[in-house]
Amino acid sequence: MGDQMQFIVEKLNQEPFRKNYNLISFDSLESVQLLQLLNDVLGEIDPKHAVDIREELPEQTAKRMLSLLGILKYKPPGNVSDLSAFRQGLVTGSKPVIHPLLHWLLQRTNELKKRAYLARFLVKLEVPAEFLQDDTVADINKQYEELMEAFKNLHKEYEQLKISGLSTAEIRRDISAMEEEKDQLVKRVERLKKRVETVQNHQRMLEIARQLRLEKEREESLAQQKQEQKSQLFHAEQRLQRAQLQLKEMQDAVADSKPESLMKKLEEEINFNSYLVTEKMPRELESKKASVYLLQKVVAEPAMTQSDLTALQSEINEVNAQMNQLTEKRMMKYEPTDSKFSMYRQQASIISRKKEAKAEELQAAKEEMSRLERQVQQRSSQAHELEGSEILTEDELKQYVNKLRSKNTLYKKKRLEIAEITAEYGILQRTEELLKQRHEAIQQQLQVIEEKKGISGYSYTQEELERVSAVKSEMDEMKGQTLDNMSEMVKKLNAVVAEKKASLAPVIKELRQLRQKCQELTQECDEKKIQYDSCAAGLESNRSALEQEVKGLLEVCAQEESSYRYIHCMKRTLEVQLQRAKEEMKAYVSPDPQERRKAIRGSNEGRTVLSVSVRNQMSFGVIRSNVFTHGVKKAVVDQ
Repeated sequence: MGDQMQFIVEKLNQEPFRKNYNLISFDSLESVQLLQLLNDVLGEIDPKHAVDIREELPEQTAKRMLSLLGILKYKPPGNVSDLSAFRQGLVTGSKPVIHPLLHWLLQRTNELKKRAYLARFLVKLEVPAEFLQDDTVADINKQYEELMEAFKNLHKEYEQLKISGLSTAEIRRDISAMEEEKDQLVKRVERLKKRVETVQNHQRMLEIARQLRLEKEREESLAQQKQEQKSQLFHAEQRLQRAQLQLKEMQDAVADSKPESLMKKLEEEINFNSYLVTEKMPRELESKKASVYLLQKVVAEPAMTQSDLTALQSEINEVNAQMNQLTEKRMMKYEPTDSKFSMYRQQASIISRKKEAKAEELQAAKEEMSRLERQVQQRSSQAHELEGSEILTEDELKQYVNKLRSKNTLYKKKRLEIAEITAEYGILQRTEELLKQRHEAIQQQLQVIEEKKGISGYSYTQEELERVSAVKSEMDEMKGQTLDNMSEMVKKLNAVVAEKKASLAPVIKELRQLRQKCQELTQECDEKKIQYDSCAAGLESNRSALEQEVKGLLEVCAQEESSYRYIHCMKRTLEVQLQRAKEEMKAYVSPDPQERRKAIRGSNEGRTVLSVSVRNQMSFGVIRSNVFTHGVKKAVVDQ
């Protein structure tokens, strides 16, 4: 969970969000802020969702987000697998729901942007089947599906071009190469013009060459048109043949569509199927089982050599010869009365063989017919792909003909209505012209009468006053409607405000309690902080005083240690000197002359040795004392 929140915070602090969150501030976001943050992320993926959630109801927000998440194929994690719980958590802004959703969205933002962009064009609009019965709606729906497929193909080509890595540098190189080729061609044309200018009648020859080029281009276009017309003629002939074949099949079907013929066909089909089930299939099954048994027996036996195969073949030939002999003897022994039965048996066997042969031929014919039907279906599908039309079946053709007949009658009826309306329109137009003429004449007579009476312009003024009064009444009516609308809008706004206040009252009450609790906790935190600072300051002062005291004691200890070392060295030196003095006294008072020579008094070399040894011992004691003092100081500094 911590890694998930860390990832979300890092992504939100980057472009294009730049929220400047940390883990604490992100975790302390309220539910409304979390929902707005989720809406901002969704708005980055699909700009249509970049709205303020405070301006819409929570149910609308949840519905809008769920629809987009369905398009993006988001699956809730295991702890919110129940869709109702997930929807409730999305409405309330629950952290266990919002955090995994944000993590999933921010992990694959670019992929989801692409999916949301494609969904704007590839989410199919479902049209009810009853509306598709209308030809206009069906054609528009078909065009809609074709445009969708074209968009898919164009998007695939765009992605392939992106992957192909066609860079601008390569395009620039190609453009520069083409420009160089263009310059070369221009130079060649100029050189050719200079050469041609020296020839007589070069303008006429250029005109003839231009006409020749135009005629060649026209010839190529005519040949192409001829080829297209040939292909169209070929397709038209094929359609004509298919239509004639369908017409013939329909005529045959109509000619044979009698109850007796249908019953006869059904009886023949039932007899044939019963023969297959009761006679042919069991015999074939028995023969297949016998062959399988023999093959298994052969496989179970050991491998046979060529000599074994030759012996078996000879044995088979002998058995066949014996069978033929026995058959001849039996036929010779038969009486004349039995010959009739044998003849009937032979005829029955011949008929059964013929029956089997015909059944096999019928089975092969049925298989061939099914193969041809599959081939016809394939060809019809190919024709539909090439020409955009399908081969109609018998029922579909009948429905189409009935539909055309009904449309034809409707067309004739509408045509009669249009003719009547046209005639009536002509009459009304002529009536309008006559009325206009009469109106102009009456206006002229009225003007003459007004001039005679000395009140010219009275009728015009009267009309203007009536028009102004009508406009004024319309404006008054519009003002009244506007005021009514405004009053209704004010009532609605007041109702909405009251509803919002009522809905926000418990939230505000809870917020006040939380604010009071926050103030109490803040005050308690400040008091604890003051206590902590005072305690920390006292401990810090005690620690500094103790450090100073320890430092002074360590210095005193070092000085005492140094004086101790010095005194110890002096003691050693004095001991050595005392020992040498004793030895010197002993040698000096010795009666032996050799011992006397060894004394210091009797030898300068002895004196020198003695002084050097004393100085070495003293310097060694001082060095040891200095080394110990330096070690103590270093330990104090480290501490």
